[in-house]
Amino acid sequence: MIDCVRRSLLLLALLAAGGASAQAYPTGPLKIIVPFPAGGSVDMVARAVAKRLTESLGQPVVVDNRAGASGNIGAEIAAKSPADGHTLFVSSSGVLAANMHLYKKTGFDPFKDFAPVIRLVNQPNILLVHPSLPAKSVQELVALAKAQPNKITMGNAGIGTGQDIAARQFATATGVNVLHVPYKGGAPALNDLLGGQIQTMFETSPTALPYAREKDGKLRALAITSAKRSPLLPDLPTVAEAGVPGYESITWIGLVVPAGTPKPAVDRLNAELNKGLKADMGKQFADISLDPIGGTPQEMAEMIRKDSAEYGRILKAAGVEPQ
Repeated sequence: MIDCVRRSLLLLALLAAGGASAQAYPTGPLKIIVPFPAGGSVDMVARAVAKRLTESLGQPVVVDNRAGASGNIGAEIAAKSPADGHTLFVSSSGVLAANMHLYKKTGFDPFKDFAPVIRLVNQPNILLVHPSLPAKSVQELVALAKAQPNKITMGNAGIGTGQDIAARQFATATGVNVLHVPYKGGAPALNDLLGGQIQTMFETSPTALPYAREKDGKLRALAITSAKRSPLLPDLPTVAEAGVPGYESITWIGLVVPAGTPKPAVDRLNAELNKGLKADMGKQFADISLDPIGGTPQEMAEMIRKDSAEYGRILKAAGVEPQ
């Protein structure tokens, strides 16, 4: 009888210890590595995530911008960080799904070196043109491009970025040949569009939003690449509505952690961020034309694999070889 009581007490102690251990995460400050400079959409999302997790986890969360090499530098640093749940990586689909098709050596393997946590937002692009280009609709742009093969200049933030993928999908869907002009980032491309050095580009919706809202402004917005119109721009048609049936081009921003991070930490992060996406954090994203998503780690893993295959197909068809 005494032995039975002792065994029961021991079992209860072990269960209590296990529960305490599960509740212990996090045990200290957290860091979010962002592979791009401050100010872009990925950075904005990461800072909103940091604020939410600081409040919900009770530990400070800081953002560490490690830009360079199209996101590869930050990704490699994150991949080699301790897998204890205290280093997080917020990145775009370009880094996690496209870079492997652009570089022979990235310094990380998105499938082996990271454990997906959650897809945070979808990010559409907006098709912008300089006012000097006499195109006030997608159909007029297509007609101009067909009349002048390889003459109309279409900038992008770099080969393999979401803007570049959107442009190549657009060219394939419409049968046009434009002159793709890659830049080292979206900011210099947008500056040249504003200055008239290039004629058109797909720009991320948060950055393009102010220009799309202007009437007779510095730039003209023709369409958005999402499947549905943005509530913030109800008069702006989708590319599909504007005459390219079936067209949709979306990039996403998500959170991963180093492979081997304990499942309780992954589950806690996923749960807290899903709550945030349904509350104030989600509204904050929607207010800048980002679509809050959420979901499970498994769903994000499937998205990375799906988009990696699609990006690889698009880039190969465009003749882009890993460098």
